[in-house]
Amino acid sequence: MPVPEPGPSLLAASGAVTVLPQPPDHDTLRRLCASGDFDVVLTQLRDVVDADLLAAARVRGVSNFAVGYNNIDVAAATDRGILVGNTPGVLTDATADVAMALVLATARRVVEGDRMVREGRFAGWEPELLLGRDVSGAVLGLAGFGRIARATARRALGFGMEVLFAPRPPGDRPVGDEELGEFAGRVRQVPWEELVARSDFLSLHVPLAASTRHLVDAQVLARMKPEAILINTARGPVVDEAALVEALRAGRIAGAGLDVYEDEPRLAPGLAELANTVLLPHVGSATVSVRREMSRLSALNAVAIAEGRMPPHPVNPEVKW
Repeated sequence: MPVPEPGPSLLAASGAVTVLPQPPDHDTLRRLCASGDFDVVLTQLRDVVDADLLAAARVRGVSNFAVGYNNIDVAAATDRGILVGNTPGVLTDATADVAMALVLATARRVVEGDRMVREGRFAGWEPELLLGRDVSGAVLGLAGFGRIARATARRALGFGMEVLFAPRPPGDRPVGDEELGEFAGRVRQVPWEELVARSDFLSLHVPLAASTRHLVDAQVLARMKPEAILINTARGPVVDEAALVEALRAGRIAGAGLDVYEDEPRLAPGLAELANTVLLPHVGSATVSVRREMSRLSALNAVAIAEGRMPPHPVNPEVKW
């Protein structure tokens, strides 16, 4: 699928480029990578580059149009001497904006209100119409404390929220005081179990890995406050989506704001029908400037690999040609 400029122009200036008009299925992508006709494949998040594909691949590298790379089996690529590149550091603020937007939208029932007005059901001001939750003074719990979580904390503090965080759950090393920087004395580090129990809004900021798949499952949802809201702008499989639907239906938690899903683009049965959710179509990085920079970086990675150079942003720099 085409990517925005300036990537296509950078690629075209460096060699022959084949652009697929639609996302390829796995067999098509495997066949193209095995053909020997391409030095590099520029992938997107929905392209699955697994061990089977890599075993047949005759490419020098994979340049991912994304910061995350859970769609690529990096270990298998490394074993095959295939470099992998990504686009780090470009979407921090954009994704933090969406996380905060989901906090506000779920707390103040923005989507329900919009739907009410559009459907002609707004009959005028009423004292108890769509009563929501206070954001100021509420506890925001951050699962993980990387770049996006810190940017989200910065925004939440501006709204007068109390911010807690747990280092990357389920058990990453504590963050030292010297690593907190501007957040020293402004946010508090707590164990994962305490974060789950205390958060009014639990916002997920962890990469997808074996240790974080279904990090939020039925047991975690049961330990959250009944009035708590879950926010996910990380990766869909971090949440057991079927368990989330059941918890929302049963009122075990109050709501959820999601930008990512366990089996995108499909939703768990029943999720779309729940009024206490705000559901976005994976738009955390969807600003013009961010997507242009992702395009530029992924193209620079691809060009470098094709020319036999280490890319500017390698995921597995240990690969030797």
